[in-house]
Amino acid sequence: MPRELILFRHAKSSWKDSDLRDHDRPLNERGRRAAARMGRLAAESDLQPDLILSSDSARTRETVAIWSTAAGWDGSVRYEPELYHASPDVLLGMARRAGPDVGRLMLVAHNPGIEELASAIFGRPIDVPTGTMIITTMPGRSWSDATVPDFTSAEIRRPRELDD
Repeated sequence: MPRELILFRHAKSSWKDSDLRDHDRPLNERGRRAAARMGRLAAESDLQPDLILSSDSARTRETVAIWSTAAGWDGSVRYEPELYHASPDVLLGMARRAGPDVGRLMLVAHNPGIEELASAIFGRPIDVPTGTMIITTMPGRSWSDATVPDFTSAEIRRPRELDD
């Protein structure tokens, strides 16, 4: 069974309250609009995952909640503290833990890890602004054996490139 991995960088966060720890920063209004836009894209393009693994930060949680509502998706989400500012190795390691029944996996996390993993998959530097979804495929392999060269770059979807 081919596998799909969606790398999703959280939407734009707010820096309004300088007393908040980075982990606790919410989305700003632009981020909320972008998360909803990407959710609508997922619904229109049949990009709904079997499982979401997400950082446990406030901005990733809010991104997932808004995205899920806009996508009409009510599947399983696991919030993983180790995805907070995770390296590409940790991101790929989390993907390897996805079970055999997961065909499409979404990882919701942060830069620079998302951008570095996407760049490794594409074999060139990839710009991953907030709210971007990167869809990749891995033909005929299990998650537990996944390595960067197994993934084929498919598409990059940035909220600023979509219609409202």
